[in-house]
Amino acid sequence: MTETKSVGYWGSVWQKLKKDKLAMTALIIVLLLFGIAIFQNFLADNKPIILKYQNEYYFPVLFRYNEFFGTDFKELDKELTKGDFAIFPPVRYSPTENDLLSVLTPPSKEHLFGTDDRGRDVLSRMIHGARISLSIGFVAVGIAAFIGFILGGIAGYYGGKIDFIVSRLFEVMMTFPVFFLILTILAFRDPSIYNIMIVIGATSWTGIARLIRGQFLQLRKLDYVDAAVALGGNDWRVMMKHMLPNSLAPVLVDISFGIAGAILVESGLSFLGFGVPPPEPSWGDILSQSQRYVDFAWWLVLFPGAAIFVTVTSFNLLGEGFRNAIDPKFLGSE
Repeated sequence: MTETKSVGYWGSVWQKLKKDKLAMTALIIVLLLFGIAIFQNFLADNKPIILKYQNEYYFPVLFRYNEFFGTDFKELDKELTKGDFAIFPPVRYSPTENDLLSVLTPPSKEHLFGTDDRGRDVLSRMIHGARISLSIGFVAVGIAAFIGFILGGIAGYYGGKIDFIVSRLFEVMMTFPVFFLILTILAFRDPSIYNIMIVIGATSWTGIARLIRGQFLQLRKLDYVDAAVALGGNDWRVMMKHMLPNSLAPVLVDISFGIAGAILVESGLSFLGFGVPPPEPSWGDILSQSQRYVDFAWWLVLFPGAAIFVTVTSFNLLGEGFRNAIDPKFLGSE
């Protein structure tokens, strides 16, 4: 007689998620985007990854060297003597490098995604823009999750008048059009990536807070919570150690959707000129340039638009797949 090994709750969720082809495809795309964001300087830069010069080894992509201050490494590469060499990234342009002789050139062998109105390589800016988009998405949702955990947890745990007051705060926040509220706040702030992260996060917490509140209202009635309180656990410890871990599954779904929403909001802000300040690369900023040249510079619309669409869709599909996987109806089916 063979024993069936229990895989546990999260193991069951993973097994169900693996059966969802769309969700797994989305997960692969998300992991690929993470890889691009992490290794952006190894994929697109005008400095070599490894340089051997005068019998010394250098790593200009990772470190700055005083002896190479102001050096054009592409010109230096042409002057290397026998025994010296330079290994450049696949895309040999930095995202801020201007080439006034190659302004608004269409995709070619030299510039695979073409150039923008300042002669900057679009592919390089797309690669470096991935880190900014993902950073804003994750940090903004992290801020929203923190606020949501605190307010939703307090409302759900204590209930009564506290729940009534905090719930009214949820409703007040939900009456404001979030995107226009963000525009209004940013209009009075200096443009920076950090301000964008904070503002998006500080205005997008209501969904997570309501989920946490609902979960805590249910868990507060269970015996194990009463036992934790009876054993002398303070309120904060009971909420964080015993209740929050059992409330995470549905929240993780909302977080996945929230990351997609934050990336879309940042792209919209950059498109309108309220986003990441230049010269930092942003998909929305590249897309914004297409307004003036849309009649012939089609690559400024196609590539950043496709990147935003694929990224947002991938996070939404991943969230949808995760939601199906944690649904008891799906977990109980074979």
